[in-house]
Amino acid sequence: MLRKRVEYLKDELNKHNYNYYVLDNPVISDYEYDKLFAELKELEFANPELITPDSPTQRVGSVSTKFEEYKHKYRLYSLDNSYNPEDLRKWYERVTREYGRDNLELVCELKIDGLAIALSYTNGIFTTGVTRGDGITGENITQNLKTVKAVPLKLFENINIDVRGEIYMPVSSFNKLNEENLKNNEKIFANPRNAAAGSLRQLDSTITAKRDLSMFTYTVILPDGNNTIKTHWDSLEYIKKLGFKTNPNIRLVKDIEGAIRFCKDWETKRFDLDYATDGVVIKINNFGIQNELGYTARAPKWATAFKFPPEEISTELKDIEIGVGKTGAITPVAVLEPVLLAGSTVSRASLHNFDEIERLDVRVGDKVFIKKAAEIIPKVIKVVDDEKHYSLAKYRPPVECPVCHSPLEYREGEVAAYCSNSECPAVAKARLEYWVSKEAMDIDFIGPTIIEQLYNLNMVRTPADLYKLSQQDFMQLELVKEKSAYNMYTSVRSSKNRPLARFLTALSVRHVGKETAEIISGEFKTLENIKSAPLDKLAEIEGVGEKIAKNVYEFFRDKKNIKLLKELDDNGVVPISSKQVQSDEFSGLVFVLTGTLQSMTRDNADAKIKEKGGKTSSSVSKKTSFVVAGENAGSKFDKAVSLGVKILNEDEFIELLNSGSKT
Repeated sequence: MLRKRVEYLKDELNKHNYNYYVLDNPVISDYEYDKLFAELKELEFANPELITPDSPTQRVGSVSTKFEEYKHKYRLYSLDNSYNPEDLRKWYERVTREYGRDNLELVCELKIDGLAIALSYTNGIFTTGVTRGDGITGENITQNLKTVKAVPLKLFENINIDVRGEIYMPVSSFNKLNEENLKNNEKIFANPRNAAAGSLRQLDSTITAKRDLSMFTYTVILPDGNNTIKTHWDSLEYIKKLGFKTNPNIRLVKDIEGAIRFCKDWETKRFDLDYATDGVVIKINNFGIQNELGYTARAPKWATAFKFPPEEISTELKDIEIGVGKTGAITPVAVLEPVLLAGSTVSRASLHNFDEIERLDVRVGDKVFIKKAAEIIPKVIKVVDDEKHYSLAKYRPPVECPVCHSPLEYREGEVAAYCSNSECPAVAKARLEYWVSKEAMDIDFIGPTIIEQLYNLNMVRTPADLYKLSQQDFMQLELVKEKSAYNMYTSVRSSKNRPLARFLTALSVRHVGKETAEIISGEFKTLENIKSAPLDKLAEIEGVGEKIAKNVYEFFRDKKNIKLLKELDDNGVVPISSKQVQSDEFSGLVFVLTGTLQSMTRDNADAKIKEKGGKTSSSVSKKTSFVVAGENAGSKFDKAVSLGVKILNEDEFIELLNSGSKT
């Protein structure tokens, strides 16, 4: 009876792990899962003879002294690379000529930028996990791989099988890990691949267990005598049924032109993904043809890897400029010799803070590697360690603000330096620029150049001053004619009644960005409620916490801010309270927005959904009610198709907004 209960619990927990980590579709709550896990752990503790390798309790990790070498049962080959469509056509021409037939069917898969591993299963139980190594011999990291929830400990069939996969760390998890490490003065990883590799090669696998790693499985060595699966496409469908996670962004195409279109599609769409990719793997689909074509000394003839343009590249760091932000934070910026990176020319990159400069030992004149962080903001990730580097002068951080020359200060628990002058012109201008930005009050026609002029002419010092300006005031500015002045004036006036969340975002409260502002405004509904909220009530809100709560509490009790809020109110700047705009028409519905909408911005669509009581999410899952797909919809569209989530085009979305119907 006891053994049956243990087997039941193991099977249930393994199924729930599969639903959560492979299908992204949990069917029980974390609380219910934890209860089952605790019961199994207690039973195994009391009866250690019942512990088996496929038990979910065996994912917790242990400490090793070293990794043992392990010879692969089946060699892991490399792939030849292609860098442009012409390379792909030449490869396909060679393959079809050698086989003697045109139009060979191909499978296109995203090439995951992670760590290749080989997994072995005996009677459906995970037995061995090995790094790629040199393709012939790798390192046995079985215990570490057991901590990765997407690696099934037990398959849905009791078979002997070997698979190949790629261990990766989601980009969001990588960014979070680096942020935490930066705060704790620990190692910063250069990219998600390094973070995944570093996590997998920990001798203490309890550390690996704490890292958010996942796996896509992309190849299977079928059991001897299996004659039913004849194509790579069918083999991927088969291993999905066994319990493995496969990448949803795979396409079967008729010829090389279809493969080229796939590569072109994903050259930019990949930036919407939460994992790093560096290309596309293209394989002949038919196993019989693969076997006939065979291998060269290092790579299969029947496959090639198309490589995307580089996301990391080296260039010269010509200078380090200092910027002053809206909170007074001092930010060092690398001035670079312009270089093409991931489709755009980069001449400036973030250095984060002076601690990061010291950690990297960045010096003016260095050759540095840069990367687009989250594929958008360029950042310096590494210095080229050559003779020239050591001949250059070490960088010395400034001790005063570059604008007002006040001393810099460091605050407890923070790595950033701050200007100590609360009246610093650079801070004031940065706050004004943020006030008019799309993310905040969304005031058109007024950008940094106009703010600079208004400030220098002493016409505007605070956001409230913007609402005191007349059309004639704007016409005093350089190169501003009557029509432009009218556009600026009317745009300012029309921003007086923005939603509360936008208003709160625009105030530049420390650590209160767009998402936090939405959480707070959704909780308290009105500006008056936020202003009078006790510190403990602010801190209780999920997603806020004590630090941000204290910033909000102190902001609304600061004399200067009280004066600003009164001036804004006197000039008719009154945010629309959350309870005025919300209804329950979309209550319980979750929307995901992807692609470009023609009739409104994504932010506007987001606001309209929330006004009707709906929620928005950045990722598609079984819990998603609708995916709203604009032009050039990305991978979220494909995920919606694979999960059977209802997809709305822009017209259908607008119709839904107007009707309010949930059907």
